[in-house]
Amino acid sequence: MKPRLDDTLNLLSKLSKRKLKNVTQVLSSYYQSRITGKSVLRGMPVSLSIEPTTSCNLRCPECPSGLRSFSRPTGMLSRELYEKVLDELSPDLIYLILYFQGEPYLNPHFFDFVRYAANRKIYTATSTNAHYLDEESARATVESGLNRLIISMDGSTQETYEKYRIGGSIDKVWSGLENIANWKKKLRYRTPHVILQFLVMGHNQHEIEAIRQKGERRGADEVVLKTAQIYDFEKGSRFIPDIGKYARYARNGNGKWHIKNELLNRCWKMWHSSVITWDGRVVPCCFDKDAGHQMGSLSGHSFRDIWQGESYQNFRKLLLRSRRTIDICRNCTEGTKVEI
Repeated sequence: MKPRLDDTLNLLSKLSKRKLKNVTQVLSSYYQSRITGKSVLRGMPVSLSIEPTTSCNLRCPECPSGLRSFSRPTGMLSRELYEKVLDELSPDLIYLILYFQGEPYLNPHFFDFVRYAANRKIYTATSTNAHYLDEESARATVESGLNRLIISMDGSTQETYEKYRIGGSIDKVWSGLENIANWKKKLRYRTPHVILQFLVMGHNQHEIEAIRQKGERRGADEVVLKTAQIYDFEKGSRFIPDIGKYARYARNGNGKWHIKNELLNRCWKMWHSSVITWDGRVVPCCFDKDAGHQMGSLSGHSFRDIWQGESYQNFRKLLLRSRRTIDICRNCTEGTKVEI
């Protein structure tokens, strides 16, 4: 439990009077919007996701990066765009996720991104498939000031792992996890807080206990189970687990599948967070993987103008009125209790 407490205290240490005031404004405007059904917006994002790249070394079948199925271009986030965003938002920003789609470690400026945010007292996190955490990269990760490292590992054996992480090597993932743990110990660092994340699917649900034991033994601070998102879920999928509590979806009486979410007309994400793609497109949340709902572009515009602009406000109004009519919301877990 101590690593979790350390992680929480680390996050709280990023707060300032201005950031606390911003959190209060965001919370009050969100609940006012829920109660009145009208979009009220005060404050700036508390949390932000920025995409280092859409490139990836693996070919996971339920991921647009892995499938190479994006209609938007593949590319790398530039230092210029990144610093522009951070310079504008850092006074109010608490939590920064250096990830959206793709493998973050493929961006050659990744460690510069982390240090730039850390120097501005922003809690930083990323998610990786851990294939690039060799000795040198693991040390750089620890020394960069990264606060949270999520390692995606959906199997405890190569046979199970490669059924979803196509093209991946489980030995590289274990080695990467151990390299991070070893460098934290050598350098006497408490960060990054390492989460081994396990997507529970039909073919790996029998390895839940094994991943917990192996992950803790090899240096993970936490082992977290997560439900898997399936794109064409109505027809079912071999990836949907049989154990109901680990599935986002359930079968209808007519044989089709539905998401376990009432899809109530509200969404906290639209008031406290946002997502920016590698080329500066602002999208509402992490479920808009192909940037189909662009709120604006940072090319020639400030983030504040977009955040408070007509497109974003219209999107919030539609969500409060009829969330089910928004395509990306129909496969969303926000507001449901199936996350584990």
